[in-house]
Amino acid sequence: MSKAEKTKQFIIEKTASLFNTKGYTSTSLSDITEATGLTKGSIYGNFENKDEVALEVYKYNASLLVKNMTRSLSEEFPTTIDKLYAFVSFYRKNWKAVFENGGCPLMNAATEADDTFPDLKKQVTESFKGWIKKITFVIIDGQKNGEIHQDRDADQYGSLFIMLVEGGILLSKTTGDDQYLHCALDRIVFMIDKELKILSS
Repeated sequence: MSKAEKTKQFIIEKTASLFNTKGYTSTSLSDITEATGLTKGSIYGNFENKDEVALEVYKYNASLLVKNMTRSLSEEFPTTIDKLYAFVSFYRKNWKAVFENGGCPLMNAATEADDTFPDLKKQVTESFKGWIKKITFVIIDGQKNGEIHQDRDADQYGSLFIMLVEGGILLSKTTGDDQYLHCALDRIVFMIDKELKILSS
């Protein structure tokens, strides 16, 4: 990694929590220089403008969340059902850390990703599509190996899981009460147990 690449990565990592907490449009160049200890010239020497910093920071924040979440869907869990349970468990165990860093970066950016920042909107859209696709593929694998009912719409359940998680995070973060997230996660477990899973006879 070159010196320029190291500086860019330093700026991204130093401002990741700042952007996620304060907002991608509300964070100013002065906020960035204060967080990094660098001059405005150094920032603009590595990024074209503040929007480019915001986009790169979003990609970084989203990739960390997806990377951590993807571990719960990995091959270390022997069955599809185990993977789906681990997905739920990830949020039960990590919601405090998510909240302390400003909440879910995908949801936070989505609230700002309107027509005034189309590049961010595009990135957020791709993130959500990719996230849903990961869950969908796990469910399809479960249908192929006989763990999940064939007549269930995998894409619909993938979307529902993400909608429930994001809605639960939004309400819990807004109210300061984690019961909403746990209620959403309980509903996902119910769907896994009662709607998706083929019960052994």
